[in-house]
Amino acid sequence: MILGVALAEPAPVLVAVGDGVPVWPVARGAARTAARACVAVDLTGAPTAPVAAIRVGGPCPDALRPVVRPGVATIVRGGHSVTGRPLAPLDTGAVRRFAATCGLADFAVTATGSPMLAEHELAVAAIVAAEVPGARITLSYEFGQPGLREREADAIRNAALGAAAGRIADEVARELPGVPAYFARSGSGLVSATYFRRYPLTCDHGATASLARGRALAGAVPDDVPAAYGSAYGSAYGSAYGSAYWAAYWAAYGAALGRPEARVERIVQARGRAELDRVLRDAKDEALTRVVSAGAAPGSARIAETTLNPLSYLPDGLYRVRVTAEGDTA
Repeated sequence: MILGVALAEPAPVLVAVGDGVPVWPVARGAARTAARACVAVDLTGAPTAPVAAIRVGGPCPDALRPVVRPGVATIVRGGHSVTGRPLAPLDTGAVRRFAATCGLADFAVTATGSPMLAEHELAVAAIVAAEVPGARITLSYEFGQPGLREREADAIRNAALGAAAGRIADEVARELPGVPAYFARSGSGLVSATYFRRYPLTCDHGATASLARGRALAGAVPDDVPAAYGSAYGSAYGSAYGSAYWAAYWAAYGAALGRPEARVERIVQARGRAELDRVLRDAKDEALTRVVSAGAAPGSARIAETTLNPLSYLPDGLYRVRVTAEGDTA
């Protein structure tokens, strides 16, 4: 039995799924014997932690400085061009001073050129970890956006959600002890609880995506099942909540039918077919490794989609690579 869980107010919605068909009602004791729990949650209204944002790059006007609320930000010298050429040595002293004095534990690190070469982001992470034991560190290159400010915004949002994601994962673990937990991604698929804690941004709109998926698969569900859910919920909490229960139901059902998924997006440089094949192979290997960390059984990990687009507005030989990997739950 697979348990779908939609975290909603005033109470979570639980759907047990066997052979693709939802089973209702779900007793607490039965829920705790599920093979796995697939959780759908939107983090839009989740509380955010203050973030220490570090941008590695050159000087910029005040209007283009990192935007972080609440929190603090700094810009230190370093970074690379889009082709991987070093722009300046990394100012390790400035990084160390900021990390030691900012007073925060959630960090977002963004370096110019990191989708091509993440060397300076990784170096900053090592310094921060040494200065602030237990720090939660988000690196922008892991989100793949080619634009500096887009990547930076993603990194800051991910860092800000880290504490809330940890509390949600802890709550699910307490309510369902011993049941492996997965969380619905914003687009499609699932990630493990460990992955969710580290990359909560991937699940920012997990309930919304699961709701759409559940409704799309509605043809496999008897008509009286969602109606019974809405009626029972309305009786227990008031008619105003009946429709909400019917929705946070499709969301639970949609989450339960997901499978582990992970994506890698990079800017790569390749001159000639042989080099392009090599960088594509590296991106696919990274995606396969990442989907295993997202909860897929190693032997089941496989490439679901690969997209390669030349960047015509940049020097020849630059490509944007997106690889999606999926697998079966471990």
